[in-house]
Amino acid sequence: MKNILNKAVAIIAISAALTSCSSDEVAISGTGNLDLEFDNSYGENDLLLNSQSYTTSNNEALKISTLKYIVSNIVLTKEDGTTYTYPKSQSYFIIDESDSEKRVAGLVDVPAGNYTKVTFGIGVDKTQWELGASGQGDFLATAQAAGMMWSWTAGYKFMAFEGSFTSPTVTTATDFKVHTGQTGTDYNYTEVTLTLPTNAMVRTTITPEIHIVADASKIIDGTNKFKLSESATIMGGSSLALITANLINMFSVAHVHND
Repeated sequence: MKNILNKAVAIIAISAALTSCSSDEVAISGTGNLDLEFDNSYGENDLLLNSQSYTTSNNEALKISTLKYIVSNIVLTKEDGTTYTYPKSQSYFIIDESDSEKRVAGLVDVPAGNYTKVTFGIGVDKTQWELGASGQGDFLATAQAAGMMWSWTAGYKFMAFEGSFTSPTVTTATDFKVHTGQTGTDYNYTEVTLTLPTNAMVRTTITPEIHIVADASKIIDGTNKFKLSESATIMGGSSLALITANLINMFSVAHVHND
């Protein structure tokens, strides 16, 4: 009798385990959506265009009027180490601080799963640009309308950072412009990989939001530091490679919402 009861308990336990696994498999099947929300800051402060003054380590006071950058080539890594590459034709977004609706890169039809990392490019990769104007799809017109092209032959602006500044030697507010992109033989495209503090749980019924902070102070006041009083316009030359290196450290993940 005791053996029969033990066998019955074992069968119930196995059945419950199988049911649990089956339910879990159902829960992470199919596709869902995922949002990358970019929250631009300056150091520890929220980025406020045209109003707030921010001081660099070189004692230059900035008022920022424009911050735009292209996010592209998004790749998501699951907890088992496998990756999902978002379709390239849909993987170009212009993040614009002046428009709250353009601070989110919305991804659709993402395979359900628990994601631990996100990788994305800043700019348009050279392989894409080499497809020519006709190979850019709708994004070429989008970039032109957003002012994120120098010209077709010169290519895309990967990032536009503009405003005015004063310094101990420049006491009258003076305009500055920092644009990255192709210059000479340097393409200046870069990629960023961020580890998530908690998994982004994509489900058919859950759209995770990965809250990414982009610290604009890193652009000219990161590992490589620049004085706008020495050059208020930075759009070419060796400086762009140094600014591109700064951009790698511009981004961090604040938190993940699984709502």
